[in-house]
Amino acid sequence: MARPPHPMETPLIAEHRAAGAALAEFESCVLPQRFSSVDKEYRAASESVALLDTNWHAVLTLGGRDRVKYLHAISSNDIKSLAAGRGTRALLLNPQGHILAEIEVYALAESLLVLSHASLREQTLATLKKYVIGSQVQIEDRTAQTGSCAVEGPRAAAVVAQACGIALADLAEMSVVDTAVAGIPCQLLRRSHFGAPGAEFLASREALPALWRTLLAGVRAQGGEPIGMDAFHALRLEACVPWFPADFNDAMIPHEAALESTHISFNKGCYTGQEIVERVRSRGHVNRKRVSLRFSTAVPPAAQTKLRAGGADVGFITSAAFSPAAGVAIGMGYVRREHFAPGSVLEIDGGTAEVVERSSQPTVHG
Repeated sequence: MARPPHPMETPLIAEHRAAGAALAEFESCVLPQRFSSVDKEYRAASESVALLDTNWHAVLTLGGRDRVKYLHAISSNDIKSLAAGRGTRALLLNPQGHILAEIEVYALAESLLVLSHASLREQTLATLKKYVIGSQVQIEDRTAQTGSCAVEGPRAAAVVAQACGIALADLAEMSVVDTAVAGIPCQLLRRSHFGAPGAEFLASREALPALWRTLLAGVRAQGGEPIGMDAFHALRLEACVPWFPADFNDAMIPHEAALESTHISFNKGCYTGQEIVERVRSRGHVNRKRVSLRFSTAVPPAAQTKLRAGGADVGFITSAAFSPAAGVAIGMGYVRREHFAPGSVLEIDGGTAEVVERSSQPTVHG
């Protein structure tokens, strides 16, 4: 997969530098790695509420009278059934069924809001535009004009209610509403990044620092903290939430990535890659699959570390992080069919990796 030659900096970078945050590159996006300690940030997210910089998104809109029909025809999920204000996750596949992009699609009154990942922005745009000829569809890249941040955790609803008067519990997961925070126009997405109650706010890049400061004050009032990507990855791996494109990408098909229950509609018409998806479903199995892993050491193994059984390579790790809850490193990877079962113990350099139960949590862009 082609990545941009230069990483994209979060529009909140000045705020983070002023706060003394450590910054690092994550999948071609410069984001906060941590603000204080991973343990402190993890506890805040688990016990109170976290504020998260989510500026890894590519933000696109589809307009025109054929927008719904068109995206429905080229993506893996049911776009036609989306009521205004509701969203879903889907995949863009190539004819061989491999995953070109993960997208979140939200139905607005006059357009579709589509979120994907900035590291594959050009590829995603090209895929979306490939079949537009002859359709009344206008695709606009709003990434350079739009920024985002999210609150998530047990007290996220209190922060949202104080910030904009919206009761988070009244919104369905994967829904969108227009609102304002301290006079800043926003779109609020009811969605979870690591399995806890949460909301993501989209606003203009110019207004995002003021939005961040307002939400930060609300988060701190609830005993919460801003968190960096190190704590975020620990939280989402504990919740078994895969990260695109680290945990699934164009090397995989949906069933290998274990996305068939969250990103695929088996009741819609044809779309690019559907033949392969249906063939795999009718066959009933794949030869390798994404699994969750618990390691025997506290130090997270690097991505692409080989997984072995009896000295033979049987898979590889895609992502890992230290889990405060488990007291050891946890992660995700792909293993051959003989080792899918929870309890399977595989070898890595310097330790072991055990396949553990994977919960059915939503995925997240990354």
